[in-house]
Amino acid sequence: MTSAFASWADFFAMGGYAFYVWLAVAFTAVPLLGLIVHTTAQHRAILNDVGRQQAREQRIRARKQSEGM
Repeated sequence: MTSAFASWADFFAMGGYAFYVWLAVAFTAVPLLGLIVHTTAQHRAILNDVGRQQAREQRIRARKQSEGM
């Protein structure tokens, strides 16, 4: 099996189409990375909201039990 490019410089030049190839790579990689960052942040925010809701419900239950006694 042989390499399609003779050197790393040839690889980065992409046979004269480097601008278009690397631009396409960037237009693919940047949104994917943005999606990963956004999804991670949203996941953390949801978990924080659930934790706050559970703490609130626990405080309400504790107050009802203390008032009922």
